[in-house]
Amino acid sequence: MGSGCNSPAPERGKDGLLAPSPRRLRTYLDQIAAIVRQDIVDIMLLSPSNLERLTAEGVFRDSAVQPAIRANETTDCWGGVRGGRYGTHPSRPFRTAKLARVMHGALHPAAGAPVTGTDLGLYSITFNNDIDADLVSLEAFAAFRDEAAELGFRYFLEAFNPNVATSLERADVAKFLNDQILRTLAGVMRADRPQFLKIPFNGPAALEELVTYDPSLIVGVLGGGAGTTTRDTFELLHQAEKHGARIALFGRKINLADSPLDIVRFLRTVADGALSPQEAVRAYHGALQEKGVTPSRPLADDNVVTEAVLMEG
Repeated sequence: MGSGCNSPAPERGKDGLLAPSPRRLRTYLDQIAAIVRQDIVDIMLLSPSNLERLTAEGVFRDSAVQPAIRANETTDCWGGVRGGRYGTHPSRPFRTAKLARVMHGALHPAAGAPVTGTDLGLYSITFNNDIDADLVSLEAFAAFRDEAAELGFRYFLEAFNPNVATSLERADVAKFLNDQILRTLAGVMRADRPQFLKIPFNGPAALEELVTYDPSLIVGVLGGGAGTTTRDTFELLHQAEKHGARIALFGRKINLADSPLDIVRFLRTVADGALSPQEAVRAYHGALQEKGVTPSRPLADDNVVTEAVLMEG
């Protein structure tokens, strides 16, 4: 919903190299189905159209994995469009998904019966310290909450750091985002509040400030970009949990891994405390070796923390 042809990302071969062109949609859907069948993740986030396809194919039948749809796609999410410059402008709200259709489906020719979807979705908002842009985003969020309440649709809230340059220092961005989240939800009654939050990991202090301010607010972290090493992936999960997060919502860190199924498997071991991030990286490389997959980075390089925010913890 953000990048067109490049959304599924290139496929990685057993030699560890990325293919010159991105995956086709069918390959991407098959990978999603494989992760659902693996039955390790709790939630699978999809576009409404991909959910419709996979539901019609029976992927979620008898599965404990909860499907969720991206309920909106703000303009800063369009940055992957080739030749696009949308990410250089302050985020504006936009929503394709029709909640009633997502929840109750429609007559599907292949299934011969209504294909039901889900009552859970991700709503995203980006604050830019720009009164005009932020006001429009907040008004759209209010309209979404009204529709969700009317239909009995549940949602979780993704809140991003500013997507354009501001006068704020990095440490102040974290404080700004925390305050904006709490200020935004201060007037929202319990019935209309998000099930949980999905936010960037802005460091241990910022996360602890948010989770201790109101313990009833469940905080989750987003994975962000693919990162430089596998250690960054496991370290982010470990530090986020250590400092109060209860949910981790990773996309590209899984999608672009040498082995998505194995990265998911070891993410769960780190979340459960069975392995440290360092141990998980070594175990992951062992799994790649067993499958004859050449890692994109040697073990020594892949077991180094490289993201600055993770060095604070």
